[in-house]
Amino acid sequence: MSQLAHEMDHFLNEIILKAENQHEILIGSCTSEMPLTNTQEHILMLLSEESLTNSELAKCLNVSQAAVTKAIKSLIKQELLEPFKDQKDARVIFYRLTELAKPVAAEHHQHHQHTLEIYEKIANQYTPNEQATIQKFLGTLVGEIGK
Repeated sequence: MSQLAHEMDHFLNEIILKAENQHEILIGSCTSEMPLTNTQEHILMLLSEESLTNSELAKCLNVSQAAVTKAIKSLIKQELLEPFKDQKDARVIFYRLTELAKPVAAEHHQHHQHTLEIYEKIANQYTPNEQATIQKFLGTLVGEIGK
C-alpha cells in the first residue's frame, strides 16, 4: 500500500470519529450556552428559515422521524420550539422557533459560514489546477464510498 492510501484511510477514520453521533462536521466550537446536540442546533437553524413538520425535518436531515421526534421533544421542553397545527389540516403539526431559540439558530448558521470560510481558505492555498484535481478526487472518493 502506498503512503497516500494509508493517509486516505487515516483521514476517513478521523472523519468517522469526529462525526460519530453527529449530523454534520463543523470546524470550531459552538458558542451557544445551551446544552444542545449538533442535530438539535441544526433543526433550529432549519426552522429559522421556515416552519417544517417532523417528516420534512427528517428528510432535510436524512435521519429517522423517531430521531427528529426525540430532538423536537427536548427542544419543546427547553422552550426553544413551539408546535402549531396546520390551518388546513389540524392533523399536521409544524414547529417554529421561540425568541429564546433565535440566537442559537443564528449562531449555528454562523458556525456553518465559519466552516465554509475555513474550507475556502484551505482551497485557496492550491492553484486552480490543483483545486480541479482535488475536486475530481473528492468526487471519485464519494462515488466509491457510495457504492
